[in-house]
Amino acid sequence: MSLNGARLTWFGHATWLLETPGGRRVLIDPWFTGNPKAPEDPDLGTIDVILLTHGHSDHTADVLGIAAEKTPQAVIGMMELLAHFGGKGLENGVGMNKGGTTEAAGIRVTLTHAFHSSSLEADDGSVVYTGEPAGVIITLENGTRIYHAGDTCVFGDMALIGELYAPDVMLLPIGDFFTMGPFEAAKAVELVGVKQVVPTHYGTFPVLSGTPEAFREELAKRGLGDVEVLVAEPGGTIE
Repeated sequence: MSLNGARLTWFGHATWLLETPGGRRVLIDPWFTGNPKAPEDPDLGTIDVILLTHGHSDHTADVLGIAAEKTPQAVIGMMELLAHFGGKGLENGVGMNKGGTTEAAGIRVTLTHAFHSSSLEADDGSVVYTGEPAGVIITLENGTRIYHAGDTCVFGDMALIGELYAPDVMLLPIGDFFTMGPFEAAKAVELVGVKQVVPTHYGTFPVLSGTPEAFREELAKRGLGDVEVLVAEPGGTIE
């Protein structure tokens, strides 16, 4: 299995550590506290950049603690979400919006559209709006592009994302119920046109019933059996 020199380590649910060919370490949607699939006391090492796709606690629960300990060069996400965490003491937050691109630690980050919701629960139990959800295009030092779709359903403009950015690899939710399932995910692969895809956001709870096996079956039904589905167990690495 190849990611053009990059490595992806899965910590269960939607939390990933991307290690780039240039030695940078990018943490995506950090949720360890209360994550039933996360390994205990993982060694994250240095973290250069943290990326947040949206505000839900199963994607952001540990961002403040990890950012305080690891002091990344940037924590990147939607402007409302980063404003919220900035009010909680987060430093080096980069709040941006869809269509925009920024660079940190030699990594280029572009936010794209996603269809989902995005909020957090405040201390008093009220719901805090944290901006719209987003996907992200991550361009590595060697030009490799990774499209992380975020939490989303399938949508037609994924074809536009594929045309504009021509990603080499796609991280795609397949769990169903809160995001697309295998049936819709196969269509997403067809729209984007990638040949390597990493399934995510599945298996954490019984309701997230989508599986890589079912995903492969749906790809085959669409004549996409040549698409490489790269799978890791929680704590495992794709390299």
